[in-house]
Amino acid sequence: MTDAQIDLVRKKLGEAGVEVIGYGVVDIGRTEPEMRKAFEFARKMGIQVIAAEPEDADFPVLDKLVKEYDIRIAVHNHPEPSKYAKPQTVIAHIQGLDDRIGACADPGHWMRGGIRPLDALRLLKGRIIDVHLKDRSDFGTDKKVDDVAIGEGKAGLHDILAELTLQDYAGYLTIEYENEKEALTPEPATRKGLENIQALTYYKDFTGLLPRSNLRYSKHGWNHYGPGHFELDEKTGVLKSQGGMGLLWYSVKKWRDFVLDLEFKCSEKNTNSGIFYRIPDLPTSDDYIYHSFEVQIYDAGDGIHKTAGIYDAEAPLKDVSKPTGEWNHMRITCQGKRVRIELNGTQVVDWQMEPRGKIKDFAAEGYIGLQNHDSISPVFFRNIFAKEI
Repeated sequence: MTDAQIDLVRKKLGEAGVEVIGYGVVDIGRTEPEMRKAFEFARKMGIQVIAAEPEDADFPVLDKLVKEYDIRIAVHNHPEPSKYAKPQTVIAHIQGLDDRIGACADPGHWMRGGIRPLDALRLLKGRIIDVHLKDRSDFGTDKKVDDVAIGEGKAGLHDILAELTLQDYAGYLTIEYENEKEALTPEPATRKGLENIQALTYYKDFTGLLPRSNLRYSKHGWNHYGPGHFELDEKTGVLKSQGGMGLLWYSVKKWRDFVLDLEFKCSEKNTNSGIFYRIPDLPTSDDYIYHSFEVQIYDAGDGIHKTAGIYDAEAPLKDVSKPTGEWNHMRITCQGKRVRIELNGTQVVDWQMEPRGKIKDFAAEGYIGLQNHDSISPVFFRNIFAKEI
């Protein structure tokens, strides 16, 4: 397309509220000028990933171009006679190359070749860039075998999504449905597939408070008050506290009734930290600690100063913390004056909030914050999600 045509298409897409994410599977050419043309087109369209089936000699040039354009190449696995039908072939070609060159995983095509999607995903661990998600009634290429709604066939949707989650997959799920008998009426099966995906989605309707774009996490929307800081590993999305005592708070919005879901890990048994909620105002002094509640993180503490308790106010019913160095999963549900805290799947607090201890009063809504307590024993956070209720 000419630049004028590209501008027109982008205008129409914008009016429709549509964003183009991927491009392909496309023949990117064999020479650098030809490949560069594909990258230029993707850049102008705002496309993040190009799916292709490169020749062996293409990879050195692609390794150069993905760095220059910051656009990813996903090697697609069409079934045989495609050279990339097997995941072992894909991983052999991309090893040692820039992380922006990876796999475009298509479970339906693997099933055509008798390959179990879960096994293929595990072989490609850490290098999956795009997923063309489809399901089939059975393995192989028998004429009676066909595409079905995602989750209704034998691809193993639950296991596929679980494995992608374990790998911290950062891309999109491209929904595909290629049943030739229903080519003109794909909507019912597509809707059913989306319903099956959403039914398995733990964080449905949640907002990720550590946003991720182009394979990198960021602290966009977070501010820090007081001494110390939090370091963010942009690849893994893990926050690590440094120094203190300070507060990393999410400044995008105040939360009234909400669910906050996150994981934390302590470096020592005496690691001290906390999760503040409903901080009423922009923190400009330590005064916020007297007007907002803190969910304690301190395995060495007792009672109202023990992990998962409300600091200085309400003790947890049980000690269900994981051993030092292991990740803990916490969910805080705050509705009206009631707060419930689950730690590692066990509810340990169900309390009607009231002023106690250091808490003089509290607000009906406020900010969420993470405490960095000291420089001796860091605390780690990851997978921070929240939703309004």
